[in-house]
Amino acid sequence: MKRLLLLISCLFILILNTFGQYYLRGIVRDEKGSPLPEVRIKLFSSGRYPLTNGGDGSFGFPTRLALDTMYLSLDGYEPLKVALNTNQYNTVTLKLLNEVISVRKNNLASKTKDLDVDKTSLLENTGESYSTLVENDFVKAVTNPETGFALNIDRAAYSNIRRFINNGLTVPIDAVRIEEMLNYFDFRDSTNLDNKKVTSQTYQTTCPWNKNNNLLFINTSFPKINLDSVPPSNLVFLIDISGSMERPNRLPLLQAAFKMLVDNLRDKDRVAIVTYGGGVDVELPSTSGGDKKHIKNVIDSLEAAGDTPGANAIKIAYGVAKDGFIVGGNNRVILATDGDFNVGQTTDKELEDIITIQKNSGIYLTCIGVGMGNYKDSKLEILAKKGNGNFAYLDNIQEAEKVLVKEFTKTVYAVAKDAFVSIKFNSNTVKQYRLIGFDNKKDAITDATSTIAGGEVGSGHSAMAVFEIELAKANIASNEKLADLSIQYKKEKSDSAIQMLVKIPNSSPLNIDSAGMNLRLATALCMYGSLLKKSKHAKGYDLDDITNLVEPVLKKDNYLHKEFLGLLVKTEEIYHLNKNTNKKKKKKAKSKK
Repeated sequence: MKRLLLLISCLFILILNTFGQYYLRGIVRDEKGSPLPEVRIKLFSSGRYPLTNGGDGSFGFPTRLALDTMYLSLDGYEPLKVALNTNQYNTVTLKLLNEVISVRKNNLASKTKDLDVDKTSLLENTGESYSTLVENDFVKAVTNPETGFALNIDRAAYSNIRRFINNGLTVPIDAVRIEEMLNYFDFRDSTNLDNKKVTSQTYQTTCPWNKNNNLLFINTSFPKINLDSVPPSNLVFLIDISGSMERPNRLPLLQAAFKMLVDNLRDKDRVAIVTYGGGVDVELPSTSGGDKKHIKNVIDSLEAAGDTPGANAIKIAYGVAKDGFIVGGNNRVILATDGDFNVGQTTDKELEDIITIQKNSGIYLTCIGVGMGNYKDSKLEILAKKGNGNFAYLDNIQEAEKVLVKEFTKTVYAVAKDAFVSIKFNSNTVKQYRLIGFDNKKDAITDATSTIAGGEVGSGHSAMAVFEIELAKANIASNEKLADLSIQYKKEKSDSAIQMLVKIPNSSPLNIDSAGMNLRLATALCMYGSLLKKSKHAKGYDLDDITNLVEPVLKKDNYLHKEFLGLLVKTEEIYHLNKNTNKKKKKKAKSKK
């Protein structure tokens, strides 16, 4: 009988503890007042049982205590212990970790002084979104001799420009990023190629649009890793299957692209598939790359429908990647979407905050953009640059093959991280200089805390950068150097920075008309991009001049070379930038009068 009474008493106490007598209500926010969802919560009264708050940041839990203690934790934020009263609606604020604050700062693509922030280009009304950029201008070497720029393999701008031109459309000014146009082509110098270490070559040529200036080329090549030597990969395909992805140049194109990527996987590689469209689903748990038929069947089964909860999908994909994390391996999420997030955290800044928290997870990010009309370039660019990643745009199946088959190791395997270049010009030899491309976002320039953040560089990539320089005087002593160059990076599996120093001599410039293919192609791309951007520096030349410069040295059997020449022709049909064309138009106008 005593045992029965004791058992009844224990059950009564357990019921009180389980169901509680009070109700604890409130919301969890960040320091800016924005709601924080999916926070892990434990109550003192419920012991070790884990809880989470809602998608809007709110919470409501029964408790047996009028005043209960809550323990809160969320990736990227300081854990918090706080006493809360059930008689009121509670607002709980979580603070970012210091290491997250440091990487949340606005990142500069390059460091250039005295930019005129008000002179920004206007986005044409396309329904697409691009980050507003401010073009780099000339800087006096005597007052600001040192500048720098981040290195990465982003190359989305070129294929995106091609998409506009092939559709007979003008290109939004902010869609033109010249450094990505240069990244699209392989500028490795076969005569100076060393596949085992980082190398850098510098060249100086005459400037085709300003006879008083020269061009300085800095070509930095990174080691090329054979596919057989790449460590085992843990990949998560994060695929947008929302309603906006139904068109042929979106989900069907991605399905074909990912199946080609699967053909490159080895038995020791693993791949999982997470989709989002109406909800978020793990369509394929981590599976051996040897099971190609099963993986492809899952890819083929995907259908587009529903809204776009991209922010929540990113969190889940990173969770899947963490569960399958391979120590010493290649851990990466590959996000494929038109970027049109419309549920949950959807602004560029909110997405930036989400991905920044994942930056130190050891998991890299590749963003693949598709589509047109509602394509959100600005969102994918932010995710790639803030998430230790790279960024490509697929406008056709040939581009899918280039990015995910021919350049597979460059796209999915990093050989360097936090890579950037610093250059200090000698004011005795250089009067002023201008970095072409690497333009900064307007908000990054106006933020005094902005810093240059190094980028991720993939296997075998050659990064070409071009400066327009004006020499200080005509007769310079032969022993006077032009500049000091510093290339800094970390190996993919190391946190120790490596620095390579190079002295750039003040050698006599090559005539650009007799320079080699790489230098003339790089120059042509700079000229083409500047025309599309309607740059104030794009004066004194037209599309014919670009064609005449580059056509004699391009390879007739190279598809990309032939395509570039074709783009120049199509661009003229849209823009009418050639002098002869403009003269003909003026004559026709006069004859009509």
